[in-house]
Amino acid sequence: MNMRRWVVASLLAVALAACAPASGGEPGEQTVKVRLHYSRFHPEAFEFEAGTTVTFVVENADPIDHEFILGDQGVQLAHERGTEAYHPPRSGEMTVPAGETATTIYTFTEAGELIIGCHLPGHYAYGMRALVRVG
Repeated sequence: MNMRRWVVASLLAVALAACAPASGGEPGEQTVKVRLHYSRFHPEAFEFEAGTTVTFVVENADPIDHEFILGDQGVQLAHERGTEAYHPPRSGEMTVPAGETATTIYTFTEAGELIIGCHLPGHYAYGMRALVRVG
């Protein structure tokens, strides 16, 4: 990804995080819209505070199915090698059929870096992934 796109994606992620409601000084809950288009996640980077529960509303604007798999490098590797052709909705993992919108809820429990990836044949290798930084 070129530097300009990374900066735009990062600024968008920060703006989304700034708009999220929080209560009692806790990270709270927020809703984030993600668009899948041209086999890419938009935005391509996210930032959240540890303890934040995020509802990801994922719109697949492509004419093919995609996945939304949220986890660390080990989770991504397991899915890249795995044989699960369809992901029923569960926290941080789902299949998003072509032209549809799906939702998953995920709580970020600790600081670190995670990845959102699509592991349909060739998609992850093509670069269909987004970085998630948790502070």
